[in-house]
Amino acid sequence: MSQTTGATAPSTTLAAIQPASPTPAVGLMSPHDRAEALLVQALGVDDPDVAESLRDEAVLLTLDLPEQVARRYVGRGIEHDDLVQVGRLGLVKAVAGYRAGVGGCFAAYAMPTISGEVKRHFRDCGWSVRPPRRLQEVRALLGAEEEQLTQQLHRAPTRDEVADGLGLDRDEVTLAKLCGSAYSAVSLDLPAEHGGALVEAVAEESADIDRMLSLSSLRTALAVLTERERLIIRLRFVEERTQTEIGRVLGVSQMQVSRLLSAILARLREGLTDPAWAA
Repeated sequence: MSQTTGATAPSTTLAAIQPASPTPAVGLMSPHDRAEALLVQALGVDDPDVAESLRDEAVLLTLDLPEQVARRYVGRGIEHDDLVQVGRLGLVKAVAGYRAGVGGCFAAYAMPTISGEVKRHFRDCGWSVRPPRRLQEVRALLGAEEEQLTQQLHRAPTRDEVADGLGLDRDEVTLAKLCGSAYSAVSLDLPAEHGGALVEAVAEESADIDRMLSLSSLRTALAVLTERERLIIRLRFVEERTQTEIGRVLGVSQMQVSRLLSAILARLREGLTDPAWAA
């Protein structure tokens, strides 16, 4: 009798200490998991005030996400605190738009939304001096092209190689790279590298920069002309032919050439004064 009792006691004790459920306690969940659980709960709540309270708590539990994104953009011309605030706006949008079971976890869903808000802020507010939109677009292509060429050539690519890879003019690539300095302003009263003030160096280079900008704008405006219109421009302003001579080349009268030139020049002026027209 005593032997039977002694044999069964150990099994009874082991059964008693087995956990009732493998589900972890809420206190043991990570903040991100708790936030996701709150968002799932909010979807099943009828009271909008209660649902909003649950979403607010989820935001507080995941404030580290906009901090992570903001750290990626430190030193690019916008204060870290401003980037954090913009990132938090993206976090609030992510919380409002998240639906459990669609895609991955909440953190994986929120990070692209937060990054998108920060990048949009850089695009809209990050320029001390806003370059033409065309140069901003080219600058966005430079990083990927330079990285790809570096892998292919096993060295840093030259400016000409980058321009050829993008199918662009070297001057346009040069201007696009210079756009990076437009994110932050530097005082012209600071000393230059070889003495004097920066304003003196800028004054010497301003004529070349103005010429490059004018050429870039003119090239963009010329690109929208037809082949016949570009021929007329070349004959008149490059080869310096008279309107009568141009008429012989085109098979039209001098009066028609005059009207064509007036219309073409009007279009070019419109393109140079309104960059969006030629975009």
